[in-house]
Parts: sequence; structure tokens; C-alpha cells
Amino acid sequence: MFEHLKHKISAIPNKPGIYQYFDKNGKIIYVGKAKNLKKRVSSYFTKNHDSAKTAILVRRIHDIKYLVVDTEVDALLLENNLIKKYQPKYNIQLKDDKTYPWIVVKNEPFPRVFKTRRVIKDGSTYYGPYASVKMLYTLLDLIREVYPLRTCNLNLSQEAIAKKKYKVCLEYHIGNCKGPCVGEETEEDYNRYMEDIRNILKGNITSVIRALKNWMKDLAKEMRYEDAQEVKEKIRLLEGYYAKSAVVSPTIHNVDVISMVEDDKFAYVNYLKLNNGAIIHGHTVEVKKKLDESPEEIIPLVLVEMRERFGKEGKEIITDVDIQEDFSHFRITQPQRGDKRSLLELSQRNARFYMMEKHKQEKLVNPDRHVERIMETMKNDLRLNEWPRHIECFDNSNFQGTNAVAACVVFKNAKPSKKDYRHFNIKTVTGPDDFASMEEVVYRRYKRLMEEEQPLPQLVIIDGGKGQLSSAMKSIEKLGLKGKITLIGIAKKLEEIYFPGDSVPIYIDKRSETLKVIQHLRNEAHRFGITHHRNKRSKAALGTELTNIEGIGERTAEMLIQEFKSVKRVREASQDEIEKIIGRKKARLLLDYFTENPS
Repeated sequence: MFEHLKHKISAIPNKPGIYQYFDKNGKIIYVGKAKNLKKRVSSYFTKNHDSAKTAILVRRIHDIKYLVVDTEVDALLLENNLIKKYQPKYNIQLKDDKTYPWIVVKNEPFPRVFKTRRVIKDGSTYYGPYASVKMLYTLLDLIREVYPLRTCNLNLSQEAIAKKKYKVCLEYHIGNCKGPCVGEETEEDYNRYMEDIRNILKGNITSVIRALKNWMKDLAKEMRYEDAQEVKEKIRLLEGYYAKSAVVSPTIHNVDVISMVEDDKFAYVNYLKLNNGAIIHGHTVEVKKKLDESPEEIIPLVLVEMRERFGKEGKEIITDVDIQEDFSHFRITQPQRGDKRSLLELSQRNARFYMMEKHKQEKLVNPDRHVERIMETMKNDLRLNEWPRHIECFDNSNFQGTNAVAACVVFKNAKPSKKDYRHFNIKTVTGPDDFASMEEVVYRRYKRLMEEEQPLPQLVIIDGGKGQLSSAMKSIEKLGLKGKITLIGIAKKLEEIYFPGDSVPIYIDKRSETLKVIQHLRNEAHRFGITHHRNKRSKAALGTELTNIEGIGERTAEMLIQEFKSVKRVREASQDEIEKIIGRKKARLLLDYFTENPS
């Protein structure tokens, strides 16, 4: 522990609050929150850190300040505000500097409804912001199709209308506006639309439909059938919009959904805001991790930010993360089944698709960064000491105990290096002994690389169970390469990864890029090995009868098969045709054999 910080840490209370770390220049480098400030701050200096980044942070702490608050939720809110204000080097950062649009209901007589990116404190009501501009325009188009609102910016005060200062415009003539500027529509009638519009913008479309249906019935009772038909058309449009936007049970009210996926450097957090079963906001934010933060640390911070941005009406938060903060104004739910679980899975899919799209773009724009990210992911997943830039995978192949062969495929920077692929014919093993065959080919492979002073792989994958992995390890130990090459075995269930001497496998997420690379390696090893084995069996089957003839060797039989393609065609060939390939003497031996052994 740094001696000059001891007295400060000893004075920190056991209360909830936030702490700030400063470097030697007095600059904030980290802001954190804690249920117990003293316990949390002390932990940075009293234990070894798994993360190298955290260790570097601790070495750079020169001063500590803290602020006590009433609750852990207050600490979370304050932490979020300080991170946004100071952008500390070691805190997560939301990579999201866009200015999102809003829909404004203007504070004026006969209010206008339009899109804006500027929020002005003029008494107007703002709805949003909208992460999807398409959703915003869909809502505006719906409102304008259902309600005849004005679009002009005239001052429609009672005095101005009474003075008859204005004339109707084209919007009036085509039926999009009812002419409040010339007194043909009252403010009372116009404001009735506004009540519906505000409900639509809040997501309360069902209540609007219900009110319109009651109005339609009243108009029908008064025998105002044309007006009732107009209201019926509005209901049809609203029901059509609602049917497209509702994704779960309409009984789900005021719910926020948040989930996260991550790679080695970024977290991708998806946020959905629902009302009456309809998604009224959907947004995915990219978070740059600084200290290998867990989902339990990232999700609450992003949740606070999203609720500040998109509104705090939600009374329930659906997530798959165990949020420790005790929020009093909403409850946390981790659903296991039903409509809420479907919503959570929808959010997870959105986050995953966003991450996949980012990876695709990265691969096109910056291939080196793409490879580095995969290398870092594999290093972490497989607990390696270095990036596995050079990987080799072995697979044995035999058919009913005959023609035993093995294949070695090579990947460099997570891509196949086909010029380095190698086949092995098993030489020292008799019969179908996969363990001994694996021991032989691994020994031959790396003995030769060492003799030729070729670079060794960082990772070797054995396609087989623990027995084959142990056999391969024997060869590595004989060659003195233990500790220089990492060996792993992959079981039939691909997500099970075995290490030598450990009977308990580690499990890798099925969606991990590590698993995708290993799967590609295994598939290549199977394909390459089976192709060689098939060719060997084919040659053996074709050449057997010919090589049984005294005086006809493997090379001669191979020449005949290459020319005539099959033993049958060799039998059908003339003496002259055969002599051109293998000479008169061997042709005579061949023809005598065919005469004595007709097919």
C-alpha cells in the first residue's frame, strides 16, 4: 500500500457514497461507487488484481477523495454524473455523442407538432428523444394522417384571428387543416386532438382508440354518420399502427428492458422502452471497458443514463443481470419464461446483432484490429499467456482399422494457412490404435520443426478425448517442449475444452469467437484428413490386383491407373497401348496374367 494514502483510507467511513482517484497532477482518473466506501477503497490496495489494467490504475493513484450519500442509488446517480462531467481515463465510456431528435408540442394557441433537435425551455412539451428517426417520422406521419393539424407558424391568438389578418393556404384546400387561422375551427375542438396526440406520443394508443370508439358511438346516436365514419377511419389507422408495433401482451405497462453482450474491449447494451406492449424506444449503446468491468457494473450505469435520456416512467426493469442496487422507485425482474422473457430475448438479440455488425465493419475497415480482438478473446477464454497467432490442429482417420492416416492443419492469425497443412501416414503403429497414432504424428511433426528451426505454434489442438490429449502430451514432454506449447483437447461436444492432467473441462460460450475459430480448425482437419484417407483407400483398392502380379510394382500400377483410370480399362486395352506406358516386357507379364485370370 502507498504509505501517504494510509491515513486517508483509515478515515473513510463505512457508508454508501462515491470515491474519486487522482493522479500526481491532480487529475481525476477514476470515479467509483460503493455500498461501503471504506471496504471498497481498501480492497484496491490490499489484494492482488487479476486485471493488469486495475494494477496500473492503483499504481497511478496519488490522492483519494470521497463523498458520502444517503443511499446506494444516490451513489449510482452521482457516479454517472461525475463520469459524464470529467470523463476519467479508467472509467467506462459510452460511445454515443449523437444529438437525437425529439417531437415537440409547441406551447402556443393551436399547437404545432413537429420534429426538433433543440430543446428550448419555453413551456413546450418534448417527447423523446428518438434513437430511431424512422420511428419518429412514422409517428408524425400517423398523427398528421389522423388529425388535421396546422403546419404554419402564424400567431393564432384570438386577437389576430378576430382581426381577420390571415387567409387560408393550400393545406386547408386539400383537407389537411380545418382553417383555425380564419376562425373555422375552435381552439376547444383543436385541443381535443392534442389530448389524443399527447397520449399517442406517450405510447398510450389503446386509451386513444378506446376514447375514439366512444366518440364514434355518440356521433352515431346523434345520426352524424359522416362524422362517425371519419372517426372510424382514424380508429382503423391507429389500430393498424398499434398492431405493427405491439410485440408482447398489451397488459405489460411502463416496462424498461436492458441486456448486454460483450467482446474483449467493448460492451454492447440494448435498451427497450415499452408501454402497453408496444416498443416506443429502442436503442443500443456501445460502452468502452477500461478495467474489465462486469455486466453488474456496466448495466446500472447505462440504465441510469438511458432513463435520464428517454424518460423515467418505467416501474419495472427487465434484465438478465443481478443488479445489486436497491432501487425504490422501480423493481428489477429477471424473468425465466413468458412474455417478459421473450422481451428480454428480443433485447439480447438486438445487442448481439449490433455487436456482429460492428465486427463486420471492423473486419472491412481495420483487419488488423479484428485479428487482435480475436487473439485477445482466445487468450482470455483459453487462459493462455500469449496470443495464439499460430495454431495447429491434429485429427486421426482410419477405415475399419486400415489405411491409418492423420492430418495437421495450420491457422495463422485465425485464418487457414493451407500451404502449411500436412498429411501423415502412420508408420510405427499396427492396427487401429488412435492413442499411439496421435503420439507418433505429434512427435514427428515437432521433431521436424525443431530440426528445421521452424517457428513452433503457440497453441496445439487435439481433436479427441482425454486419452488422445495425454498421448500427444507424452510426445511434447519427450521433445522437451512442455511449457513452450499449450495443448488442449476438444471433446465431441465442442464447447468442452480439456487441458492435460485436468479431468474437468472448461466451458466456452457457444457464441464466443474462440469457439468459432476452434470449430473452423476441427472442420478443416476433418476435411483434409478424410480427403487424404479417401484417396489412399481408392489407390489401394485400384492397385491391389495389379500389384499382385509378379513383376508389376506400385509405380507401374500407378502409371497404368493414371492412364486408364481403372483396372477394367487396363484389361480392355490393347498390347500396343499398354507397351507405350510400361514397356514390352511388363506388358507381356500383364497380358499373360489377364489371360490366365479372366475377369
